[in-house]
Amino acid sequence: MARFVEITSFDAPELDVYARVSEVQLLNRADPEKGIFIAESPKVIARALEAGCEPFSVLSERKQAQSREALEILGKIGDVPVFVADEPVFRQLTGFPMTRGMLCAMLRPRLGAPEEICAGRRRIAVLENIVNPTNVGAIFRSAAALGMDAVLLTNGCSNPLYRRAIRVSMGTVFQIPWTFFPKHCAWPEDGLRFLRAQGFRTAAMALREDSVRMDDPRLCREERLAIVLGTEGDGLAASTIADCDYTVRIPMTHGVDSLNVAAASAVAFWQLGMQS
Repeated sequence: MARFVEITSFDAPELDVYARVSEVQLLNRADPEKGIFIAESPKVIARALEAGCEPFSVLSERKQAQSREALEILGKIGDVPVFVADEPVFRQLTGFPMTRGMLCAMLRPRLGAPEEICAGRRRIAVLENIVNPTNVGAIFRSAAALGMDAVLLTNGCSNPLYRRAIRVSMGTVFQIPWTFFPKHCAWPEDGLRFLRAQGFRTAAMALREDSVRMDDPRLCREERLAIVLGTEGDGLAASTIADCDYTVRIPMTHGVDSLNVAAASAVAFWQLGMQS
């Protein structure tokens, strides 16, 4: 049963994870098994709990903690402290953004090996060095909604468990399997070789003269397909494009040459995931 604890001072060390610890410190790159992430809003917290993530504290506005939605969550989290205060008290913490009045600190789940993530999947997304957490979160939301079975990330990508990425994804980072390529895996050489060994053909999303249209019937006929998306601005590395089986473009009108990577991902996942 959750334990309600009145907040009297934001200097309490129990609140450090919410207010004074950086994202990098939370994720604990030196020892990922001891990493922490922050889930915001009752809906996102519920999705994290459903995925088996382990909470160790909650921070909530008093009014929010008394809502039916919140009480359902608090009934599932076990014997963990729930720090509560009235909304004006939260304003005392400079730069502290509240989203729907409730946050939950959770232990970072163990990431599976790429082999585990790919096993039995037909359609996966591969993210190359996408550094904006907002884009990562949006891509995960589209991947979960539009037919992707899993997501693999190169080590240059922003972590999907950054607070903003979780929030933008609406918690879908807990609903679709994902992992990073191992640090010793050189991208793109080793990464693309691994995907082929797993039986995937690879489709690089890029604007080139030799690109095939996304509605090319050969793509939908592929039994297993990895859709590779590149970083904001520069797109995929030339070496990645050269080593992929297909180079794919989204047909556009009115002279528009490209879409933001998050928008492009939604179009690609709809066509190559939902339509195949």
